[in-house]
Amino acid sequence: MRSSKWSYLWAVAVLLAVWQLGAWWAGESVLAGPVTVMVKLGSEAQSAKFWKHLGSSSLRIFAALVLSFVAAVPLGLFLGLSPRADRIARPLIYLTYPVPKIVLLPLVLLIFGLGDIGKIAMLCIILFFQLLITTRDAARGVSRAARYSLYSLGGTRRHLFLHVVWPSSLPAVFTALRIATGTVVAVLFFVESIGTRYGMGFYILDAWGRGDVPQIFVGIVVLALLGVILYETFDILERICCKWNQL
Repeated sequence: MRSSKWSYLWAVAVLLAVWQLGAWWAGESVLAGPVTVMVKLGSEAQSAKFWKHLGSSSLRIFAALVLSFVAAVPLGLFLGLSPRADRIARPLIYLTYPVPKIVLLPLVLLIFGLGDIGKIAMLCIILFFQLLITTRDAARGVSRAARYSLYSLGGTRRHLFLHVVWPSSLPAVFTALRIATGTVVAVLFFVESIGTRYGMGFYILDAWGRGDVPQIFVGIVVLALLGVILYETFDILERICCKWNQL
């Protein structure tokens, strides 16, 4: 744990150094330096409006993660355990998964509206497929030897799911969640640039329209920190829930 903290401190120091060198080279009017951005962040943090922007973005991400997890993970486990159902669903999955989901944004907003529901729906669509395919492949990857061993001990399909398939699939689910973190934060910026007054995406675009470079970087830093927090949260949850998978 201590070495991990030192690794983070070293990485942050390198990033800040490179950032500061870039600010000196490009000029503060183009690339605000870390000190300028931290000062701006401190002043922005005293505004209730800033926290409303952050709260709106956090709520959308959290709702999308919960809804997509509830919808995709059980379905992925079912398809992984049922070869017949998987054969039926496979063509539909293979035809829809390669479609870049962000191009569906106008259609999704047209169907669900410009409010929070439409934005959460767009995030859910992207997360759903990543979780579904990873979970299905993890469930299908459970070895026959493990299945036959449980059945030979008198286990049922319920025992197979609880003691073999679910524990074997859970690390892959957390991996999919960590990978999806970067994607969902990036897409959040796009969905919050349309038809909204609150959210970090709107916060950045509003600053860009006013030429407020430090505020632009404040928004970027906050979104980056939000992604790091989500990534580390899933990493911690995996260590807690999947102790058998730790080296």
